[in-house]
Amino acid sequence: MRRVASTRIWTAALIVIGDEILSGRTQDKNVGQVARWLNIQGIRLNEVRVVADDEAAIGEALRALKDSHDYLFTTGGIGPTHDDITVDSIAAALGLPVVVHPGGKAMLERYYANRGGLTEARLRMARVPEGAELIPNRMSGAPGIRLGNLFILAGVPHITAGMLDALTGTLEGGRPLVSVTLGAWAAESEVADLLGTTERAHEGVSIGSYPFFKEGKVGANFVVRSEDAALADACAEDLGAALTEAGYAVVADGI
Repeated sequence: MRRVASTRIWTAALIVIGDEILSGRTQDKNVGQVARWLNIQGIRLNEVRVVADDEAAIGEALRALKDSHDYLFTTGGIGPTHDDITVDSIAAALGLPVVVHPGGKAMLERYYANRGGLTEARLRMARVPEGAELIPNRMSGAPGIRLGNLFILAGVPHITAGMLDALTGTLEGGRPLVSVTLGAWAAESEVADLLGTTERAHEGVSIGSYPFFKEGKVGANFVVRSEDAALADACAEDLGAALTEAGYAVVADGI
């Protein structure tokens, strides 16, 4: 049963794996959706690394991130082709053999029964580090993999989303962050002191400033974040009042 901690901050890291991401050929969409999903679970995404389809690089990232966070996720590299080396690389880094998971094989046999059968290439998607559990995949039959606090997910965004959905409510976490956004046609340098003063006056709240250039003008959106919605609202109200007093028109929900 999922136990919720009220004060502890639970953290996660993400390794995005794929030469196609690093080359720019494919635009990553998983960082955003994993971050949003984690926040709903009450877990903060603290670090993201993008690495090539290279065993040494994957292993190095795994060793650096796994024990420094409560959870570690990977996306990419668990398909049927020769360059899908995530499972082998993670198993090698952890000193584990790779085995064919009988439950994974059964899932794939059912899925491909009317799709040409289970070939050797497709069977690769049932390979896991020894001792791993499966994460259901309703989209393509090939499961994700869970090994302790490590979650090995597909790289295709809609399949990743399905695996995350299967994990919803199963991880231990705290309270999700809530946010309130205000926008203003103000240069950051003009309101930096105002932002700092407002944040310091509201314990348990942080204010992020995100500048932009639109319509030939500079402006910024200010995002107030807290685990407590009432604290976030109070801080946003004070920030809006301070910006208005300083002569800036405030736009709710940002510009």
